Amino acid sequence: MSTKLELERVTKSYGDVVVLDEVDLAVADHDVVCLIGSSGSGKSTLLKCVDLLLPIDSGRVVLDGDMISGPDVDADLVRQRLGIVFQSFNLFPHMSVAENITLGPRKVLGVDPAEARDRALGLLGRFGLADKADDYPDRLSGGQQQRVAIVRALAGGPELMLLDEVTSALDPELVAEVLGVIRELKDEGMTMLIATHEMGFARDIADTVCFLDQGRILEQGPPERIFGEPIEQRTREFLERIISAGRL
Repeated sequence: MSTKLELERVTKSYGDVVVLDEVDLAVADHDVVCLIGSSGSGKSTLLKCVDLLLPIDSGRVVLDGDMISGPDVDADLVRQRLGIVFQSFNLFPHMSVAENITLGPRKVLGVDPAEARDRALGLLGRFGLADKADDYPDRLSGGQQQRVAIVRALAGGPELMLLDEVTSALDPELVAEVLGVIRELKDEGMTMLIATHEMGFARDIADTVCFLDQGRILEQGPPERIFGEPIEQRTREFLERIISAGRL
C-alpha cells in the first residue's frame, strides 16, 4: 500500500518550548491513524503543521510524494488537497448550511454554483442532513453543526482528512452521531489522521494508534497492541488513568 503522508524528523518550537520533537510518521493510503496522548502532547500542533497552518522549524512533510513543507510551497494549493476539521465548528453564522459548504468550492476551486450546491446536497443527504441545507447554524444542534463542518471539509474532494478533537466540544449524547460519520468515511476508504480523546473510538476505528508524549511519538502500533499490551511505561500510565476514569 502506498504512503499518503509522511513526516520526517518534524520539529516545532515556541521559543524554548519544544512542541514537536523530531516526529517521524507514515500514514498509508486509505488508513486511519489516531493520535492519542495527554493535552499538550503535540497532537493538535502536528495536524496544524500538516495543514501548513503552522510552519515547521525543521524536517519534512510529504504528501503523496510531494514535499509540502518547503518555504516556496503554495500553502493554498496544498490545502486544496486536505480537509481539516477542528473541535470548534467555525461555521459562518450569517450563511446557511449550503452556503457554508459551497463557499470553498465556489471561491477557491471555481466550481459552478449550481454544481457546488448539488454536491453539497448530496453530501448532506449521505450524512442525514438533507433537510438542513437552508437552515442557519444557530438552528442546529452541536452534533449537526460538527457534521456540517465535516461535510464542508469533504466538499473540496480532499485526499486526506485531518480531524482535531472533533467531539470534544459536544455533549456526550451528540458524540455518537459525529463518530458515525467518521466511521462511514473509513468504510469508504478515506485516509484520515485523527487527534482524539475518545479511546474506545480510536481502538475501534484506527489502523494505527500513535501515543504522543512531550512532542514525541513514544509508541505506535495496531490498536489491539497499544491498548492491550503497551510497551512503554508512559503509555501504560496514560492508559491506566484513562481506564480508571471510565473512558476505555
